[in-house]
Amino acid sequence: MREIPVTPELAREHGLSAEEFERIRSILGRDPNITELGIFSVMWSEHCSYKSSRVHLRKFPTKGPRVLQGPGENAGIVDIGDGLAVAFKMESHNHPSYIEPYQGAATGVGGILRDVFTMGARPIALLDSLRFGRTDHPRSRYLVDGVVSGIAGYGNCIGVPTVGGEVYFDECYDGNILVNVFTLGVVRHDRIRRGYASGVGNPVIYVGSKTGRDGIHGATMASEEFDEKSEEKRPTVQVGDPFTEKLLLEACLELMKTDAIVGIQDMGAAGLTSSSFEMASRAGTGFRIDLDRVPQREEGMTPYELMLSESQERMLIVAKKGREREVFEIFEKWDLDVSVIGYVTGDGVGRIRMGGGNVAEIPIAAVTDEAPVYNRPSARPESQDALSRLDFSALPFPSDLSETWKRLMGCAEMADKRWIYRQYDHMIRTNTLVLPGSDAAVLRVKGTRKGIALSVDCNSRYCFLDPYVGGMIAVCESARNVACSGAEPIGLSDCLNFGNPEKPEIMWQFRSAIEGMAKACEAFQVPVVSGNVSFYNETKGKGIHPTPTVAMVGLLEDASVRLVQWFRGEGDLVFLADADRSTVELGGSLYLNEIHGKVEGIPPESDPAHEARLCRFLREAAQRKLLSSAHDLAEGGLACALAESCITRPEGPIGAKIRNPFPESIRADFAMFSENQGRALLSCPPEKKAALLAAAGEFRIKMEELGAVGGTWIEIEGIARLDAQETESSWRGGLAGALGFEG
Repeated sequence: MREIPVTPELAREHGLSAEEFERIRSILGRDPNITELGIFSVMWSEHCSYKSSRVHLRKFPTKGPRVLQGPGENAGIVDIGDGLAVAFKMESHNHPSYIEPYQGAATGVGGILRDVFTMGARPIALLDSLRFGRTDHPRSRYLVDGVVSGIAGYGNCIGVPTVGGEVYFDECYDGNILVNVFTLGVVRHDRIRRGYASGVGNPVIYVGSKTGRDGIHGATMASEEFDEKSEEKRPTVQVGDPFTEKLLLEACLELMKTDAIVGIQDMGAAGLTSSSFEMASRAGTGFRIDLDRVPQREEGMTPYELMLSESQERMLIVAKKGREREVFEIFEKWDLDVSVIGYVTGDGVGRIRMGGGNVAEIPIAAVTDEAPVYNRPSARPESQDALSRLDFSALPFPSDLSETWKRLMGCAEMADKRWIYRQYDHMIRTNTLVLPGSDAAVLRVKGTRKGIALSVDCNSRYCFLDPYVGGMIAVCESARNVACSGAEPIGLSDCLNFGNPEKPEIMWQFRSAIEGMAKACEAFQVPVVSGNVSFYNETKGKGIHPTPTVAMVGLLEDASVRLVQWFRGEGDLVFLADADRSTVELGGSLYLNEIHGKVEGIPPESDPAHEARLCRFLREAAQRKLLSSAHDLAEGGLACALAESCITRPEGPIGAKIRNPFPESIRADFAMFSENQGRALLSCPPEKKAALLAAAGEFRIKMEELGAVGGTWIEIEGIARLDAQETESSWRGGLAGALGFEG
């Protein structure tokens, strides 16, 4: 086999700087060979090492009384009582999904599922957070169709329901779509597993699919900008097989019922390299691997290819010495490849052999603990001041407020997402209690009275205008959505999507967003237990809006008290729970963007302390069974929340009539669509009014009775009204119509 000479130029092609290459030479005391260069390049990539983000991620609160596993493992784990816990994580598959949308999205689902079941948890739910370019962009229809089909194809086949999510369209995502996928699983405390290569002499066992050449350099591709040659990167996109993943899941969970293993990890980004080096790093050990023993589906694969391949549906196991036969029997029963490829050593070195000789020899810590960490320069861009200036008086008053309201309800951002989620099997495993379409999904925990609420949120326009406030609102909104279902927020995972971190203005966005998120987490006393950073979301120098997506997990001790966002029946009273409505908050609003074509102004003020009180009040009101419905106010403000509460009912639309709670001095369109934070639209039977108001007083939450549910019109007295049936029809067809799909 001809050895490829390693030069500084080749190192640059692998994404390593000149300084990093010199550091590698210093660590090894020699030039690396091509396999070693590949290993360093993926392990020191932004995607695997978090070298530009690690110093800022430390600002997150990560501990708490419920936390059983925080960041640093494949997924975070939070206690839910009675010997049970939930394991969860969110990951990105942005670059692969732009290049090959079906396989990119499908393998994103497969990877995050493995992150969760490698912890010993059975996955029970998926969420997705998707962002595409303009609906009329020539590539959008192709990308939407491919991504949605990929998520459906993998999730439906493996039998894990997609129960909720969000979809946005904006010009900033024309060249870089975002595909963020979240998975949650349930695990008993005594079945929790971790990725440790412990015990000198213990066998290292490869299980799952055979290794091919697909996915090589996936991690490094995710750590660089796109350009006009992005289409040439199709070979770096993995190919998934959900049927094999189902076998792998069941085999792994069966094995985990035994005590035959000491560690297990998914071969995700960077494949065999990341799994072997990370497992040894956590345990403080080393390993010796013989690549000739790796199951291969292609001939003539090199050590470089075998170590860097990101072929899907593979796991690495460290078993107890002498228990290999038990592992083999289980995986052979499930018709999966299984092979002892090496063993654990005690010297802290990773030795890789092939063809009877060493092909790589690297200290474990060199590629893990000693990976570069950069505190990159950050600077607030001068353009930020201009973005903040918004002349309200220059905004023309709509000629027809009712028509404007209806237009917002039918725009792609607000419209019914049924065209997407009807392609997902959200009832498989029969855990789903609140289906897609409400503020939060709710799942039962079988064998208990408990429920788990899930929501994923981020308003990237707010983050673009002020990343600190936008990050804070992302956490607060996700918590509000969970609380509107009656649940207590107990933990979150994030997916931090940003542009090129080598640009000071991008690092300012990133640092500011994290600080805002951390402040909100501290107010809610909710830890960040897992997550992902996705940098380099840029094409030809143009980056996305900062998009720090937050997935919140909530707990209902009694799932029977769960709430939904839609009005339940005629005669219920409608209340607005909020902090302040004397100001107008239109910066970054849906109204400003959709009707006036502007993303400007100061985003809404956020008060995490008030938000935390509001969430506690909503949970208490749900537990006392005082509410018929609860709906978070977000995009589109009071008017759009009211319409959603009327038209999202599974039984069909219903009307409601309310008065305008804003002062008369505030313009009617501003009052309707102002996006003041910390608000919820509630409904309750008349006989529960006094008890509801008393509960609000306990938590210092202002409540105002606005009107009642009933009739066929959705009306804000003296301002605008909509026919409920017509509005529902416009809302139902808005997304498919904008993309040119059949509804």
